[in-house]
Formats: sequence, C-alpha cells, structure tokens
Amino acid sequence: MAAPELRQTAIYDSAALGRVLDTMAAHLAALLQGGGPVTLVGVRRRGAPLADGLLARLRQAGIAGAVERLDLLIKRYADDLSLLHPETRLTESQEHAGLDLSGRTVVVIDDVLYQGHSLNKAVQYLLAKGAGRILTAVLVDRVCATLPIRADVAGLKLQVAPGQIVECHVPPFEPIFQIVLVQPARI
Repeated sequence: MAAPELRQTAIYDSAALGRVLDTMAAHLAALLQGGGPVTLVGVRRRGAPLADGLLARLRQAGIAGAVERLDLLIKRYADDLSLLHPETRLTESQEHAGLDLSGRTVVVIDDVLYQGHSLNKAVQYLLAKGAGRILTAVLVDRVCATLPIRADVAGLKLQVAPGQIVECHVPPFEPIFQIVLVQPARI
C-alpha cells in the first residue's frame, strides 16, 4: 500500500519566528525577575537551539547573569508523530548524574507541546534533581495535551486537525527556521 501524498505549507517564516522568540523571551524575563539562579533546559533535538536563542535574548534583557544551560535527550515520537517508544524515554547523560538543581528555577524548552509526554518526563526528572521551580516554554502549543501539562510560555497556539503535523524546522537541524503544516493532500 502506498503512503498517502502529503501537502506541506510553510505557515511561519524566519522573520516571524524571530519576533515570536523575542516575545517568548520577554514573557520569560518577566517570570524570572528576582527569582534567583536559572537553568534553561533544552529538550533535544529542536528544543536545544531554541533554548540557545532564548538565552541570547535573555542576556540582551539583562537576565542572564546566573543562567545555566543544559540539554535532555527525551524521545517518544518520530518527527511524523509515529510512536517510537510506548513509554517516553529520557536518556541521562553522565554529566547529569550528580546534577543538583536545588534552589534553581528551571525552564524546560521544547519545540511542540503535543500530548505532553516529553515535558512530563522532563519535569519528573528535574523534580528528582531538586529543581525548586519549573516553568515550561514551547515554540508551538497544539492545545491538545492529554496529560495535565501546560506551557507557561507558548510562542504560538495552533489548533490543527488531529491528522495534521506541525513541523518546526530549526537550524542547525534544518536549513531554514520555519513552521510547516503537513497534511494529507486533497484527492
């Protein structure tokens, strides 16, 4: 059986997404004011470069004095939302084995909040590492999470049909920073 033909439509370009990241950083800066040391945690893959972009913007806003950066490898779905693992997997790196986040505000950053499994796994892990306060930030919230997870900062809220896929193209993984809507082609 042949795979269905898909139509891809770019719905946000680099310039628009730059403005979205600016707005996200402003919201984060307000949430982080006077809150002590901060750790930005990028969910690999695409959450990591987004975290770097937000960190650069926070530094411009004067927030970055006590900001640290780290990444977590969390995987459940392939980019096409096919299930890779029945349980969400977090692979702990050796450098995080002794991680102590006591007294820190931790911001978990991912590209898309879909059902909430990745953010939930990250939050549970970071709580076990002693995080004092955890915030979540996503470039796109699909507004359909099945777990009690929400984004404290959402760049965009996109309610699209269940059969459609929101792809965040984020350099260095893709050449152009954009959001693409993937949907079955009309017959």
